[in-house]
Amino acid sequence: MKLEVIVLPVADAERAKDFYGGLGFRLDADFVAPDGLRVIQYTPPGSECSIIFGERLTTAAPGSMQGLHLTVYDIEKARADLLSRGVDVSEPFHDAGGIFHHAGTEARVAGPHPDRLDYGSFASFTDPDGNGWVLQEIRVRAPGR
Repeated sequence: MKLEVIVLPVADAERAKDFYGGLGFRLDADFVAPDGLRVIQYTPPGSECSIIFGERLTTAAPGSMQGLHLTVYDIEKARADLLSRGVDVSEPFHDAGGIFHHAGTEARVAGPHPDRLDYGSFASFTDPDGNGWVLQEIRVRAPGR
């Protein structure tokens, strides 16, 4: 099994389309079915999993998706790219416990992981509706991943 798509709850499909297109995500589809269902699909660069949003796709509240992870090779370079695209992205951080970041801003320590351990450095941002994204730095994947 492979994760294929994640449905994002948004309040304004056009605003979300502008945001995700501005991130450099690839637009895969934008269509309206005869019954008014609208599907907009984007895929992050290098990803096999896409996001979809639109109209009449989910009953979830706009902005209720949290903890969506985008893996990057260089957290600082990825953050700089997002900033250049007008995204309000946090400074890099790592977790005080060193395992995985806590919910929200709990136990965040400023700066990348001191040893730059793979899976240990993060930055975060939200889309215009408040759906929460996390960048996670991975240079060498753990075996089997």
